Amino acid sequence: MMNKNMTRRDVLRLSGLAGASLVIGPLLSSFNIETGMLLRKIPMSNQLLPVIGLGTWQTFDVGNSEEESKVLTQVLVEMNRLGGRLIDSSPMYGNSEKVVGDLTQATRFSNDLFYATKVWTSGKEAGMKQMETSFKLMQRDKMDLMQIHNLVDWKIHVKTLKTWKAQGKIKYWGITHYTDSSHNELEKVIKSEQPDFVQFNYSILSRNAEKSLFETIRKYKTATLINRPFEQGNLFRMTKGKEIPTWAKDYDIYSWGQFFLKFILSNELVTCVIPGTSKPHHMIDNMTAGYGKIPDTKTREKMYSYLKKM
Repeated sequence: MMNKNMTRRDVLRLSGLAGASLVIGPLLSSFNIETGMLLRKIPMSNQLLPVIGLGTWQTFDVGNSEEESKVLTQVLVEMNRLGGRLIDSSPMYGNSEKVVGDLTQATRFSNDLFYATKVWTSGKEAGMKQMETSFKLMQRDKMDLMQIHNLVDWKIHVKTLKTWKAQGKIKYWGITHYTDSSHNELEKVIKSEQPDFVQFNYSILSRNAEKSLFETIRKYKTATLINRPFEQGNLFRMTKGKEIPTWAKDYDIYSWGQFFLKFILSNELVTCVIPGTSKPHHMIDNMTAGYGKIPDTKTREKMYSYLKKM
């Protein structure tokens, strides 16, 4: 959780952005840091998790550049200082697992984070080998969350993950996908295997999960990670150069990023959203969506209608 005595000037100084030409003043002054980031329970354990995390697809797939490492370290610093904990990666994401491991281990808060990655291969032995490699790359003795990426060979991997959870090697296990067409299959796996987590796509203009997936999640008490909250940047391209509605400020929304993320968080079944970024000021913007007032049902539909009319 963010240091309660930290001022906006402290955040700017520590972020290295105090002199940058970025309109982030409202982003940092729009919430009461005394309250901390919104936390939601993981149903299977009642452990509390901050509602905004970090995805690493593409953004952390970098080489050995000192400059890139410095910037990504600052992204992690901002996440930690503003209350975020969860980092999601995968063997599919190129160099991301190694970069996450190297950079987090160089910080003082590495053991305060919640590490999530995935298995993305076929076969029991190949899956176990790949997951062991992920442990080494991310420099973890125990993984907080191991997920079956895009349901690849899930019937095989689920057995391993249940065993590893029982042995204490992983704390939670889950399943993932990123398309609307996968939601029915995700539901089937939730009903038959009852994973701790399910990760899937959901956004203000991509609401297929509301048809029945969320109801299954509610019934089986599954924690949720939301990917593609900005629809791969399409939402920002759609709103470029346009002002957010004045009434959005009643819900502590001062940017389009906060607008999109707070819509998602207005669904109480969302445990954590994992937008990806490699830019510290975007990390600040994302994190602040976890502070302040959350839109109610009426307002979330108002938000949706406003965007649809653009």
